[in-house]
Amino acid sequence: MNFINRVIGILIFFIAFILLIVLAAIPFETLSWLQAQIGEFSQWARQYQIANPLFFNLGRVALAAIAILVVIPLMIAELPRKKKEAAVTMRTEQGEIRVTADSIARRLAWRLDQLADIITVAPFVNPKGDTVNIQLDVETSPEVDVPMKTDEIMLVTREVIEQDMGLKLGKLSVNLRHADYPAAF
Repeated sequence: MNFINRVIGILIFFIAFILLIVLAAIPFETLSWLQAQIGEFSQWARQYQIANPLFFNLGRVALAAIAILVVIPLMIAELPRKKKEAAVTMRTEQGEIRVTADSIARRLAWRLDQLADIITVAPFVNPKGDTVNIQLDVETSPEVDVPMKTDEIMLVTREVIEQDMGLKLGKLSVNLRHADYPAAF
């Protein structure tokens, strides 16, 4: 539906663009031509109404039906919908629990931010069924021992997800970035 709406929107804007350019280039000729076309259409419609009143009224009903059955659904399709918040669903004996991805990310960021030599943490949580895939963008101080710090980050992440929150950890990736060295005076 989005594709159809985009195509229709692009066509409408393109036609409006062309009309506005023509109107700007030759305004009086364009308005005279438009007035003549409207007059001719009005005269044709009156003659058709007199000659075939039944078909004229059926055409009016068909035009209204098209407006109601085509245009209104297209307009409704363009209204924004509330997106369902990504969450992990866990099943227990007592029922079902949903933990949102935002909650997982905040808890993980808070816990990892407390580690030594970590400046900032930006977790991206992607729930997949009952597992959680996590990508961490971590900024550390420039002197950090990369293998040791990566192991520590992964261990703490696994602990938070699996032990503290009771979730299953799927794929975990860590993007480590060092902060700049302090400027020497």
